[in-house]
Amino acid sequence: MTGQRNTTIFRNVRPMGGEPIDLTVVDGVVATEARGPVEEVDCGGGVALPTLVDAHIHPDKTTWGEPWYSRRAARGIAELGEQDAEVFRNMPTPVSVRSGRLMGHAVTRGTRAMRAHADIAPAYGLEGLLGVGEAAASLSHALDVRIVAFPQHGVRRAPGTDALMEEALRTGAADLIGGIDPEGFDEDLDGQLDLVFGLADRYRVGVDIHLHDRGPVGSRSLWAIIERTRALDMGGSVTVSHAFGVAEVDEGFDALASALGEAGIALTTIAPDPARVLPVARLREHGVRVGVGSDGVRDAWSPFGDADMLHRAHRLATTLRARLDEQLSDAFLTAANDGAALVDLPEVDFTPGSPADFLVVDGECLPQIVVDLPPRRLVVRAGRVVARDGVLV
Repeated sequence: MTGQRNTTIFRNVRPMGGEPIDLTVVDGVVATEARGPVEEVDCGGGVALPTLVDAHIHPDKTTWGEPWYSRRAARGIAELGEQDAEVFRNMPTPVSVRSGRLMGHAVTRGTRAMRAHADIAPAYGLEGLLGVGEAAASLSHALDVRIVAFPQHGVRRAPGTDALMEEALRTGAADLIGGIDPEGFDEDLDGQLDLVFGLADRYRVGVDIHLHDRGPVGSRSLWAIIERTRALDMGGSVTVSHAFGVAEVDEGFDALASALGEAGIALTTIAPDPARVLPVARLREHGVRVGVGSDGVRDAWSPFGDADMLHRAHRLATTLRARLDEQLSDAFLTAANDGAALVDLPEVDFTPGSPADFLVVDGECLPQIVVDLPPRRLVVRAGRVVARDGVLV
């Protein structure tokens, strides 16, 4: 016996800023006709856009919703990591609550999925990782979360981290394995990468490595990652986050980008500034996928951030000095469709069979929305309204 179909018709909505239509959704996907009982949602002529993907965020570190945390000066990653541990010890609420607040807020702003990096180190054990997992489970109806076991304190620099990394994968607490500046910070290029790729191969998971290093150090790390990705046939499962050194490569850019594309390695950018933002269009020409992320949000590293990916698309456009309509639109679509590809979700294009994952805003057209950042009136996940006027429902 066939079960009853669930149909919602979103009345008077403008997909991608086009003409108003009635958008029919059956069992979470766009359909050509209604089936079974129908629920109707009036969109009031609002523009429907694909919901976005936060391809790089650290929800375990956040102080979102907590009393103000006064940051101190820090010299480099090691001291910032010490302050992360201080936040972990001294915040009045556990990681599951803090990260859940932040992730829920992201949903209300139109995020459909995120790749969440959670610190593992002797200072935390797996507590932060498990806290993020608990928060993700509570929001599973509205948000897809892929969790990375991230050795923020290093592997060689923090003995015992290697065992925690394996435990995170063995127990299924993490979906991917991470790494951090294997040469510049951990001072063990081959050792860290052999561990990370060895675990990924053994447990059949993806890799996401933070690489802040620039110049010759960053270049050596990138080529070492390319080599291991090829050797283990892990194309499509490896990401390098930040990859600041790529933005500054002039001579040799095409060779590096081509190697990344051929190896199937994706990159993510947080669009920090014009000097370090990844050249998305040039990388795409070589087949390199680029996701966009929030990074840390009001954590020990920075008082800034809001986990609003429309804001981040605006920032990407700004740092890439976008001016033309197609450039402004591309910044949004990088955060939406390219991000979806990075976390293995289908693209939203509002055609029959497309996932009904979209946000609704008042606006004229996509470029104007990227510039003006209007409030999200509705957020829809699998055909269900999950947030209205900035509040989870």
